[in-house]
Amino acid sequence: MALLRYGKRATVELECGAGPPFECGSPAGPPLADAPGAVAEALNDPLDYPPLAKATTPGDRVVVALEPGLPHAAEVVAAVVQTLVAAPVDPDGISILVSRAEATNGADDPRRLIPQPVRRRIGLATHDPGDRRQLAYLAAAESGEPILLGRALHEADLVLPVGCVQDESASGYFGIHGLLYPGFADERTLRRFRAPRPRGEQGGRGSGSARRRALAEEADHVAWLLGINFTIQLVPAAGDGLLEVLAGQSDAVARRARERYHAAWDRSVPEPTSLVVAAIPGGRRQQTWENVGRALEAALPAVEDGGAIAVCSELAEEPGPAVKGIGTPGSRREALKRINKDRPPDALPAAQLARALDRAQVYLLSLLEPDVVEDLDMIYVAAPEELVRLARRHPTCTLLADAPRAVVRCGHP
Repeated sequence: MALLRYGKRATVELECGAGPPFECGSPAGPPLADAPGAVAEALNDPLDYPPLAKATTPGDRVVVALEPGLPHAAEVVAAVVQTLVAAPVDPDGISILVSRAEATNGADDPRRLIPQPVRRRIGLATHDPGDRRQLAYLAAAESGEPILLGRALHEADLVLPVGCVQDESASGYFGIHGLLYPGFADERTLRRFRAPRPRGEQGGRGSGSARRRALAEEADHVAWLLGINFTIQLVPAAGDGLLEVLAGQSDAVARRARERYHAAWDRSVPEPTSLVVAAIPGGRRQQTWENVGRALEAALPAVEDGGAIAVCSELAEEPGPAVKGIGTPGSRREALKRINKDRPPDALPAAQLARALDRAQVYLLSLLEPDVVEDLDMIYVAAPEELVRLARRHPTCTLLADAPRAVVRCGHP
């Protein structure tokens, strides 16, 4: 019997028909007990870079650019602002920049933990990639196309990107500078970066992609053009937790972050199993279709062809147009062609769902209504007890304790 945690506090105990399940996907190391303290320490003693106080002036215009879905976002922002104000930077020159997706998903104000009266003086800007007035020309790309980036970034004296590191081969991840570009670029650039992986390419995070590497190099180049040489990167723990906060010179942080991530999250399974149960722990910010897609992608290397994947979540978010298209009557191949052409914001999780459905039955435990789940060609799971019965029917089972973060390889020592 193995205990699996998902959602904010939910748990389920599982066992499979032929013995105990194989457990993986839990990060190595305890989460940080004091995230704000870790942020302050990283900024005061950055990697290959002077302390932030020596790299700023009181009159600097500083933009803190946040990646969507950051764990402990408000605590991190409060600690960054506190360090800047102590530098001292005038609070009136500091603003927090978030994406339109973050703003429209009901996320809390990232400034909410900044003490008053400083909070009233800190700006909050939302990037709209479709508003030409918010965009500024940076340079011409090698293709001759203009590179358009958020005007707030273009006009800042100092940009502090704050991101959450992932496995470098994860679909939709373009390195530490991907949060800036395409994250705060124009709609055309976002659509170009959203192109799903070709259907014939092997799934799983271990598979390489020359196109993804080229896009990551493009993101690095744009950051260089913008003069970005400092970054803050969070190494995630399970759910909403953090393992480490890294700050400093971009290349040094990228190297350390990759090492720390793989030490914490790389796992191998001896052989595929007939059932993989993939958990999505954490609060509302983690219960997204993006994380469902990542969970399915992580599960694919561990499941037998024709087996089953069960995603445990507290997902309440309605699916977007691309995900809905996967379950419409007709060919899934045709749906993917439409997604590849239109590239809506949820193109990536839709493609990940399609690949999973090609390989296995997909079950979903969530807070969604049964017809919403079933319309997507997934099997609705009403309660944890149904997962218990499902696991007992399968002779072998793998449990992914935090599937969206896990880097799963099969047959490797």
